[in-house]
Amino acid sequence: MNDSTAGPADGALDDARPPAADPAPAPGERPWAEGGTEAGVSALDPAPPAPLGVARADTGQPEVDAVLRRLADVDHLATEGHLEVYEEVHQGLRSALTGLDTRPGPPPPR
Repeated sequence: MNDSTAGPADGALDDARPPAADPAPAPGERPWAEGGTEAGVSALDPAPPAPLGVARADTGQPEVDAVLRRLADVDHLATEGHLEVYEEVHQGLRSALTGLDTRPGPPPPR
């Protein structure tokens, strides 16, 4: 029986070490920020609000369109302010859907 096993040659395992992890940013560094680090800003500070640039087409329903336009306000709010806007929009859309059920439809056939 053969005692050899398939695998790297002797000493080849030493070269198979995992690469070293990137060092953590120094305090005050934001390596992901455009232009490198910013003095006086913690690496854990959230980025300022920025528009997502998501295009929105009108639905043709004025009530729904007005509610959906409110979503644009999120672009200028910190994350903590998003929930209030999302809940308001959700409630507005629910009201619009409920209103569809209460509007009179065509008369029943005779």
